[in-house]
Amino acid sequence: MAVVVSAPGKVLMTGGYLILERPNPGLVLSTSARFYAIVKPLLEEIKPDSWAWAWTDVKVTSPQLNRESMYKLSMKNLTLQSVSRQVYTGESGNPFVEQAVQYSVAAAYATADKDRKEVLQKLLLQGLDITILGSNDFYSYRNQIEARGLPLLPESLAALPPFASITFNSGESSGENSKPEVAKTGLGSSAAMTSSVVAALLHYLGVVDLAHVKGTADLDVVHIIAQTAHCIAQGKVGSGFDVSSAVYGSHRYVRFSPKVISSAQVAIKGAPLGEVVIEILKGKWDHERTKLSLPPLMNLLLGEPGTGGSSTPSMVGAVKKWQKSNPEKSQETWTKLSEANSALETQLNTLCKLAEEHWDEYKKLINNCGSLKPEKWMEQATQQSQEVIAKVLLGARVAMLGIRYHMRLMGEAAGIPDLSSGRMIGSIEPSSQTQLLDSTMNMEGVLLAGVPGAGGFDAVFAVTLGESSNHVIKSWSSQNVLAMLVREDPRGVSLEATDPRTSEITSSISSVKMQVVLAHMDLDDALLRIDKMPSSLTKEENEPKDKKSLSHIHLHLSN
Repeated sequence: MAVVVSAPGKVLMTGGYLILERPNPGLVLSTSARFYAIVKPLLEEIKPDSWAWAWTDVKVTSPQLNRESMYKLSMKNLTLQSVSRQVYTGESGNPFVEQAVQYSVAAAYATADKDRKEVLQKLLLQGLDITILGSNDFYSYRNQIEARGLPLLPESLAALPPFASITFNSGESSGENSKPEVAKTGLGSSAAMTSSVVAALLHYLGVVDLAHVKGTADLDVVHIIAQTAHCIAQGKVGSGFDVSSAVYGSHRYVRFSPKVISSAQVAIKGAPLGEVVIEILKGKWDHERTKLSLPPLMNLLLGEPGTGGSSTPSMVGAVKKWQKSNPEKSQETWTKLSEANSALETQLNTLCKLAEEHWDEYKKLINNCGSLKPEKWMEQATQQSQEVIAKVLLGARVAMLGIRYHMRLMGEAAGIPDLSSGRMIGSIEPSSQTQLLDSTMNMEGVLLAGVPGAGGFDAVFAVTLGESSNHVIKSWSSQNVLAMLVREDPRGVSLEATDPRTSEITSSISSVKMQVVLAHMDLDDALLRIDKMPSSLTKEENEPKDKKSLSHIHLHLSN
């Protein structure tokens, strides 16, 4: 039976750069964008001569990349060896999935008793069939939307088929050197993908039980293995907030000490993986995690400016270089940024508390402020409790402006390159983003606006009050910013009931309904309707040329 597990993408509201060093915290929100891992046996039954096998088969399929890779998994060393790879994209294998498989299987053996190891052996000898799927929100489909002449609105994104294929560069004329053009939106796809694969495998292999999670013990195991696999795959030990939010959901995060993964780094040099995993699982993981979510009646919005992505590693490298070259000035900026981050955290926590203590007054004020610009919010406070709430709302805005100011100072001082233009400018919050964020924070019902994480051009976020999101979405569209479908979802890894692609049944039903409508239309009108349909319905054939009958149209839609 297939196991389906999902893990969310993230938005780091505060803590960019500071989160790299303990004990600086970061506020990270998990989102409705999710990566799915589907694990099932590759063979229906074990072959009679399987007792002599030293290897088992692993197949990894990524439909969105049109990629299928076959591996042999050593039953002794628990390492993967590539056998064949159908790569239509010109790219090599996926190190995040490969490390996730190796460390998850090693963890299964490391935690199993003698009886369980026999069951595990039989399970693995059936092979592993792994499919990975990422929500459309992880990738940019802006070019496709603009090419189809559709407005830059969430409805246009919603018209795309679920788990839509990702387009690629044509590469050289021979096609041999073509590489994937995967424009990402900065939601942490590699962390979500790694976490979903690890969680699915650990559940499938009986290490954890995600169907009956009691406490955090099982999630802690998923977190440790996912962090390790992700760090090894990316070749460095990052802060880990993206993996942590993918596993646990929204929270306040303080990173783990990098030395806890030192044994895994040794494993790269040949140490037995099984022994390494035991040491890692017993290690002192000192990360801190505190429950967090947006205050009630507040919504997270993400917008894609369409100005190209930024390289987080190069930006982080520039900041670290600046810290070493000018420790006194950098520490001053670092301290002020930390204070602004703490101020925003305090205001958000206070708003949650006030909502709980004065719900009716809170609800009325938030809804009223949702249709007004910030300078009018205090006027809506007709009671003392509402006056307190309004002051905290404005305090949160001041803290956000302080965060943005000191992030800009850091970028300018570090001379972070704007990779889209090659110019050396402070691009933690580039000037184009500054203009967009300033205008956003002046809109009705907007509490906060900023660049998440390390900043750059990936995306912008806004936190809105009440029902003001629609106004922001339309205003962004007029500024050539595409509001994404993603929202805050505080869940971490989750065991799913079915393959997420079954949601495409809804699209099929819609196409059947369209057939009925077309059957009662004038033919020319029908062709006009088809021309306006999303390309996912009409495939690559475009509108039919033969006007003798509607049967061809019916075939189009049923496909």
